This record gives sequence, C-alpha cells and structure tokens, in this order.
Amino acid sequence: MNKLIFKLFYSKMFFGLFFVLLIVLLGGCNQITGKATEQVPKETNKNPEVYFCPGDDCSKVFEYHITSANLSVYCAFYDINLKNMISSLSRKSKIIDVKLVIDSSNYKEQLKGDGVKLDDNGQLMHNKFCVIDNNIIITGSFNPTDNDNNYNNNNIVVVYSKILAKNYKDEFNELWNGKFGEGNNVEYPILYINNRKIENYFCPEDKCASHIANLIKNAKSSIYFMAFSFTNEEIADALIDKNNLDIRGIFDSQQSSNKYSQLKRLQEFGLNVKKDSNKYKLHHKVFIIDNETVATGSFNPTLSADTKNDENLLIMHDKKIADAFIKEFESLWEK
Repeated sequence: MNKLIFKLFYSKMFFGLFFVLLIVLLGGCNQITGKATEQVPKETNKNPEVYFCPGDDCSKVFEYHITSANLSVYCAFYDINLKNMISSLSRKSKIIDVKLVIDSSNYKEQLKGDGVKLDDNGQLMHNKFCVIDNNIIITGSFNPTDNDNNYNNNNIVVVYSKILAKNYKDEFNELWNGKFGEGNNVEYPILYINNRKIENYFCPEDKCASHIANLIKNAKSSIYFMAFSFTNEEIADALIDKNNLDIRGIFDSQQSSNKYSQLKRLQEFGLNVKKDSNKYKLHHKVFIIDNETVATGSFNPTLSADTKNDENLLIMHDKKIADAFIKEFESLWEK
C-alpha cells in the first residue's frame, strides 16, 4: 500500500511539472517569435449605410455628417468642387478641428488655409474618405465633385465604428504628415461590427490587389464586379481561374479602351463582361462575392493603385450590404 501511494504521488508530481514546463515553453516560444495571441476586435454599433449616386445625393450624406460633427472632421479627397461640401467644411472649421488632404493636381484657390494640405506629386492621393468624431467613416468611390454626384455611377458607405475610425485616422495622419505612397500596415485589418466581419486595407502598404485576388480565389458560386479602370493582371488571372462560376463584370466604356485594360482578355477567355452604357462614367470600384461579400473603396484594380497611389479598401462580409450592391449592379447590367 505504501509503495502504491508513493508511485501515485510521484506520478502526479511528474505530470504537474510537465504541464508547468509546457506552459513555460509555450510562453518562451511567443517571446522568441515575438508573436502574442491577438484577439480580433469586436464592436456593437449602428449598422452600415449604403448610397448610390446619382440616384442618391451622396454629397448630402457627407454634408449631414460634417454639419453634425461635434469634435473633428478629417477628410482625404482626390478631388472636391461641390460648393455645399466646401461650405460645410469651411463653416465647421470655425468651431471644431477640420483638416483636409487633397491631391495636388486638384488644388483650388477656395481650399487654401491652415487646415488644407496637398500631396507631393509623387503619386495620386486617390482616397475618398472622411473620419467624423473618431466614430464615423464615410468612404467609397465617390469624389465630392459635380460629375461624381450628378452624372457618374458611384457609391458611398457610412460605417459607425471607433475601431475602424482609428484605422482611417491613422492613415489620415500619415497623409497629413506628408507620408505619401507608403506607410505603416493597418492596425486592425479585421474587425467585427455587430458580429459582421469587416476587412480594411490601405494601399500600397497593405497590398490591396492580393486581398481582392484572394476573395476571388475563395469564391464558391458567383463574382460580379463594376470597375472604372481594370488593368491588374493578378486580379484578372484570378477571375480566369474561376471561370466555372457565375461571373459578370461591367467596365467603364472610356477606360476600357486603354491598351492595358483587361476587358478584351477576359472576353477572350469566355467571361461574361461588357462595357457600361453611361455616357459619363461608371466610377465604381466594386467586387461582389457569393452574394454576401462586397469590396469597395477608392481602389481601382490597377497596378498603380496597388503599388504607387494612396488608396483605401473596405471588404464587408454582410449579406444585406451585398444585396444593395447587387441591386445597383443589376440595374447597370440591364442598361
């Protein structure tokens, strides 16, 4: 009996020491690799909103949120000429912190002031977003210009999220401090808002084209897209490899005449893609995957957008949002 108790005691002590050693080793591995277990942030907030111009007045959505701001408004626009937008930013700058970064090629005299900065001409500052009160993000394909608001086909999404706002504010601060065409990787590339997954990337540092290509590679049933400029071969190759799926795509008719456009190549591989019929521009930069995931933002599927320009990409895994974009897609497809 004493021998049995002795064996049991040392067996328990051995296993206890083994588990302690295992924990120490695992902790050591984390220290060696420099990688800690990170939780994907989750947040509860208002659901995102989607608008499509020119059917919706996109400028009014921006104007409403700018006018309603209590703390700050930080915007990065490739171009801006709408008087209501310029006026609302100007009025609000007298009360709260308002800053604007625009591409130098689109500078206008009425935009001068301490709260305005230009890019350095080394690339396009092609973003189209605002961060409102560190809690609201408005982004999409829409420039606040007369053409984009009233004639070109565009989209904006309004997302309520402190986490996502931090991503966009960090990007804005890089631009404001003169860091163009480069930057740090996004802090929260994946997050959940109301249990819906959202991905967020900024080009060129986060390699936006690879994220679009991966979405396409993992598609199960359908891929629809609307593209103002589409010259990126990596994304085109991914579409060709998924030719067994339901694929439909709309190209802007003017941009598709570019010798690097992938329209003709995709057609030659039998994909169901065509030019739009808007006599102005199809300015969307949208991919809809399996009727449940949408990628949008300022990012055109081009080499320059992926490797040179300042861009942003938002991927929303949300069927309700996807349904809204599918409705827009079908409307333009039928035309």
